[in-house]
Amino acid sequence: MGRPGSPPPEAETRCPLWALPEELLLLICSYLDARALGRLGQTCRRFCRFTSRDVLWRRLARSCLNAGFSAHGADLVAGVPVKERVKVSQNWRHGRCQRIPLLRWKCNLMPWMQLDGGYLYLSQAEDILMYWLHCSGTSFKRSPQRVFSGHQEDVCRFVLANGYVVSGGGDGAIAVHKLNGSFSFKFLGHEQEVNCVDCQGGIVVSGSRDRTAKIWTLSPGRAGQCLHTVQTEDRVWSTAISPLSSSFVTGTACCGHSSPLRIWDFGSGQLVTCLGTDFHRGAGVLDVFYETPFTLLSCGYDTYIRYWDLRTSTRECVKKWEEPHDSALYCIRSDGNHMVASGSSYYGVVRLWDKRQTRCLQSFSLSSPISSPVYCLRFSTTHLYATLASALYALDFTTS
Repeated sequence: MGRPGSPPPEAETRCPLWALPEELLLLICSYLDARALGRLGQTCRRFCRFTSRDVLWRRLARSCLNAGFSAHGADLVAGVPVKERVKVSQNWRHGRCQRIPLLRWKCNLMPWMQLDGGYLYLSQAEDILMYWLHCSGTSFKRSPQRVFSGHQEDVCRFVLANGYVVSGGGDGAIAVHKLNGSFSFKFLGHEQEVNCVDCQGGIVVSGSRDRTAKIWTLSPGRAGQCLHTVQTEDRVWSTAISPLSSSFVTGTACCGHSSPLRIWDFGSGQLVTCLGTDFHRGAGVLDVFYETPFTLLSCGYDTYIRYWDLRTSTRECVKKWEEPHDSALYCIRSDGNHMVASGSSYYGVVRLWDKRQTRCLQSFSLSSPISSPVYCLRFSTTHLYATLASALYALDFTTS
């Protein structure tokens, strides 16, 4: 017996469409939009199985927000049904989510965060805590799985790369911990606090309030050796290594006359180019993010998200979006395709942007009426996590 109102099994086999070759049927279905494809799948069980194939949803997913596909069509989260990702993507676009406070603490901090598979890493004062996330993505054990220590003052920022946790602290030190082992070491990197670090291919780049950026090696026998010191002539707030590992970008406080965004060569430590010419004094860059070797995003005190394409121009960004409430932007992240998420300096406001549009798509206030910046945010295809001065929040977009 089938469900009430559903066609009997023999009716499915009598459908004239099933007389067509599968390749032709796939071609016909490729012209359907998401709604029509979903309705076709409701006609019978055989079409339900047929229309659930990834190959039919992949074309639709590439134009969706945060469906796990890069701008070039690469599947970044293979193994998750594409149809389900397209459905969740509609929740991102329309702002349908559940807001969940995952963790609170008593004193105000400036926490940084990273996601790695099923684990969330969170800086808390001098330590970095590793939590195992429940499969729902909205809960974890209150006691951390592991604690990475070593700094004498607060951790400013940290990254996960090559099996290591690399962090910079207010004590001017850089700490390196093996993720799966007890190996760790620390070395004095700068005369003042290390505001930012990045790591790739056994190379660490650090930026400091002491107006320098430094390149370090993690090679065996030379770990912690400084390869180059770059005089930035300004406080360094952010840095990112190019995916090609040939250069890195620094974002500075913009207190001088030079551009706050500059790209430096790894091999020589020399300046390659400056980005932009229209920054006003004090328009410091607080976060930078490479999407590809040629495209990157930046944000900061001047309230703009800027999108740079190095193949087009280094003098002007190709697109920019202004924070509507004139707030500094502390952090940004991209899905590598159409979506950008940003964290503002007031009231814990997280905004979602569609690069194909000029205005903000959705916004969420996580700390009203008490004001707090969003110091860091990270997201998967189903959840967004944001750290505030005294809390960690999750936005769950799997809600119906």
